[in-house]
Amino acid sequence: MARSEVARSEPDPVRRSLPDFLAWLEQLRQRGRVHYDDRQQCWHVLGHPEANEVLADPATFSSDLGDLLPKQEDMELFQRGNFVRMDPPRHRMLRGLVSQAFTPRVVAGLEPRIAEVATELLDASGGAEHLDLIEELAYPLPVIVIAELLGIPPDDRPVFRRWADALFERTNVDPDGSLTRIGEEAVTSVAPTLREMNSYLLDHIRTRRADPGDDLTSALLRAEVDGQRLDDEEVVGFVGLLLLAGHITTTATLGNAVVSFDEHPDAAAEVRAEYGRLPAAIEEVLRHRTPFPRLGRRATRDTEVGGVAIPAGAIVVPWLTAANRDERVFAEPDRFDIHRHPNPHLTFGHGIHFCLGAPLARLEAKVALEILFRRYRDIAVAGDAPVEYRNPWVMISVTKLPLEVTR
Repeated sequence: MARSEVARSEPDPVRRSLPDFLAWLEQLRQRGRVHYDDRQQCWHVLGHPEANEVLADPATFSSDLGDLLPKQEDMELFQRGNFVRMDPPRHRMLRGLVSQAFTPRVVAGLEPRIAEVATELLDASGGAEHLDLIEELAYPLPVIVIAELLGIPPDDRPVFRRWADALFERTNVDPDGSLTRIGEEAVTSVAPTLREMNSYLLDHIRTRRADPGDDLTSALLRAEVDGQRLDDEEVVGFVGLLLLAGHITTTATLGNAVVSFDEHPDAAAEVRAEYGRLPAAIEEVLRHRTPFPRLGRRATRDTEVGGVAIPAGAIVVPWLTAANRDERVFAEPDRFDIHRHPNPHLTFGHGIHFCLGAPLARLEAKVALEILFRRYRDIAVAGDAPVEYRNPWVMISVTKLPLEVTR
């Protein structure tokens, strides 16, 4: 993978660059690894041990932040099955319904299908010397895989992408605004998308209820929690979460990996020389360009984090991007190092909310990148077209990644 001069699109006055975002986080860190922010009305947690402590203690730091959002029926319907925003025991019961579908052993069995889909997608580009990684591989690959698992038509993936863009492509996020106001604006802006998504998923769920198949949606409808089956509305948020989270992290990781290898050709050469280095390289991509920059929690009691007193009811924001660049844990944290070991990044979270789809995202990234490296002897970010990025305060990823490839 050769280093190329990358044509960057002019920065939007609202959407700042990743370097801007990292500099902003560093300014926060200078105020303390744990500190209160009067403007955002929350406690920022920027250190790795401190963030780890928050994420590991769901009894003290609740994931249920529903009261921060205005009442809105489309959001409330989606949240009914969204176990990411639940605490035990409800979280444990609902997560248990799908955990068996994402064990490393089960996911490993998907490798042949992942390779088949990736190959078919790249074959469709013919012998072209230019391709957009996101359009032609990084987006469709994980969507097809998760849609097949859920029994949802993969051909509807343009619709799924429109939903994801609407939910994650917010450019009007004021990094210094209060979380309550940001939440209110977000709900207002995404409500039409949630309404469309809920309606689509309800139709799919009702179809599966009437005619069950060998897919995860049908399995959810058959499953019981406390002796009762979930109703259709409870399954909506379940399936929606799996559909969106089941592809967007892989899409981001693949795009971030190719950008990282383009910026660090020596690392790319090492991986080409020994594909066994890919898993470690992917972990460094996940650390260095953390897709989801932050999480939110609420303190359920008076407590301390990193020796700082936090009152009951306070909103606590662990910044994963900052934790993954904590110099106390990662030597030279701003350096991209595929040999970094250990690499205890918090990209997939920690504790009971550790990302359910992490094994699948890692496998999809490994399979797709190896196929890319084997197929093309040279891969470079195109110099004549802009790379387009999401707003890093919302998500660190690219949405367009034009490449020049040589077979």
